[in-house]
Amino acid sequence: MFDWIFNVIEGFGLPGLFGLILLENVFPPIPSELVIPLAGFLSAQGSMALIPAFLAATAGATVGALFWYYAGKQVGRERLRGFAARLGRWIGFTPDDLDAVERWFDRHGGKVILFGRMIPGIRTFVPIPAGLAGMPLPRFLGLTVAGSAAWTALLLCAGYLLDAQYERVAVFVDPVSKGVIALIVLTYLWQVLRPRGRKAQARDRT
Repeated sequence: MFDWIFNVIEGFGLPGLFGLILLENVFPPIPSELVIPLAGFLSAQGSMALIPAFLAATAGATVGALFWYYAGKQVGRERLRGFAARLGRWIGFTPDDLDAVERWFDRHGGKVILFGRMIPGIRTFVPIPAGLAGMPLPRFLGLTVAGSAAWTALLLCAGYLLDAQYERVAVFVDPVSKGVIALIVLTYLWQVLRPRGRKAQARDRT
């Protein structure tokens, strides 16, 4: 996992970094906590400019967030719930998850968009209630860019400052990241294959 991400960023440069972060924000298979520090490490090595790397990662996160913002705004609550009910097992996002993130947004408003950008897993879906609530696009973009930029700067600086130590960190990070991915895959398979009650089956048919 570590070597693959390293090769993507090193081989494709800024477009590769942008693409990985965009993908993580649409469907989170790759943790930005691993991707962005790698970009910082490459910047310290002189293989990638630091400021363009910061801009590419922030842009990838923002564009990915816009996907879910417009999903909430254009598709609507009921259709999203129906989509999540039918395909939630495959995308890892159920109607209950939608209800939970909406309640959180109702209580905390824009803070959810700002600080949610810094929480793994949560950041992927926090744009949905903003779209559902009709939050103005400029405000959504401002909060999203601010949160994404802060998180990107933190991780990028961490990788940059580690510099030569990052290769040592990789010895520990790679097995851990593989374990995390394996856990995600097992959880995903459990959601897909587990027996479902009559109530859930009836809801899926509605």
